Amino acid sequence: MNPWALLGLAGLLEIVWAIALKQSHGFTRIGPTVVTVIGAFASFWLLAAALKALPAGSAYAVWTGIGAIGVALVGILWLGESASPLKLVGIALIVSGIAALKMA
Repeated sequence: MNPWALLGLAGLLEIVWAIALKQSHGFTRIGPTVVTVIGAFASFWLLAAALKALPAGSAYAVWTGIGAIGVALVGILWLGESASPLKLVGIALIVSGIAALKMA
């Protein structure tokens, strides 16, 4: 599979485990805790697979960027977090940084 696709999947799973971590309420709820552990393992595994072919710095920055953007958007859209103009500008800057790394 294409290493960028693996990295994209790893980033999506980072969103899943991060949101599940919040929903676990400090690992006191079993369902979200299980999703957190499995999602984190799968995300790291896919990141490791992508790193076989991609530069570490770029891949790690893209992986964390996907996670940061995704968690911020889930927070805004589904968890009732604020969508301040400054937060939206920050998200846009992360997106442009990821695009620049992908093109480099």
